[in-house]
Parts: sequence; structure tokens; C-alpha cells
Amino acid sequence: MDEDTPRLDFPVSWEELHRHAKALSWRLAEMGPWKGVIAIARGGLVPAAIVARELDLRMVDTVCVSSYDHQTQREAMVLKAVDGDGTGWLAVDDLVDTGTTARVVRELLPKAHIATIYAKPAGRPLVDTFVTEVSQDTWIYFPWDIEPRYSRPIAERRRPVPEPG
Repeated sequence: MDEDTPRLDFPVSWEELHRHAKALSWRLAEMGPWKGVIAIARGGLVPAAIVARELDLRMVDTVCVSSYDHQTQREAMVLKAVDGDGTGWLAVDDLVDTGTTARVVRELLPKAHIATIYAKPAGRPLVDTFVTEVSQDTWIYFPWDIEPRYSRPIAERRRPVPEPG
């Protein structure tokens, strides 16, 4: 997405995230049994905890991949991996965007089942299961990244700002 493309903001509440993580769990329950859950840290930590609870999985691990600096995506760095090829394991993340993180996880754990709550078109082919697709120009604000504050109405945000003077 270039600088001239308008970005669509999509704030997600804790309740909505929980509901979507449970929906993901329903889909994954049909595909088991699973050895455990691998949370793709940091965004996948909360969804992975919900999936682990809903599927009664006690084995939980993390893969730590860093590919964002706030809202800027960059080359992915693996900070922590896990042993094995992922056979029988769920790798859970909050979102697949361009697929940078998912590609790294797929290389580390080629036989893991990668599941996300949200998927954008560029990254969607890299995950096995997701709940909701959003457009590539949508920025999802997760509940751990935001605080409640006044929000201008959409119509007001779409009007051009008048020039001073």
C-alpha cells in the first residue's frame, strides 16, 4: 500500500476478538486431534490462549518473529523457534497481512497448521484456516494496541479539511 492510498481503520474490541477466536476454535476442533498450540508472538499470544482453552490443549509454546515496528512492516527476524517440523501442531496468529511472518513460520514448521483470526488477500494463501478476511488497505487495531477515545463520525473524516485563511 503506497502513501496515497487511504487506509481503512478497523478497531477490534476484546469481546469481538474473543468471539472470533472461539469461531476459529470451532473450525479447528473438526480437524484435530492436535498435539498443542504454538502462539506466533506477540500478536498470536491472546488468540492462542483462547484456542488452547477451547480445544483443551495443555501444550503451548511460542515462535517469536518480529516483522513490524509499530505500523511499518520490515524484514522478519526469528527471535525464538521451536523444535520439530510442526507435525500435529497448530500455529496461531492474530492476522496474516502480507505473509512475511507466515512465510517464516512455514519455513520453520512446514507441517504445522497455521491459523489466524484475520486474513488479508496478500497473506491468505499462506494460512490453512482463518475466520475473517479484510481488505489489504485495512489496518486492524487490536484491543491491546488502543485506548478508548473520541472518534469523529465517518462522514466527517471523509470531508476534505479546509485550507487555513
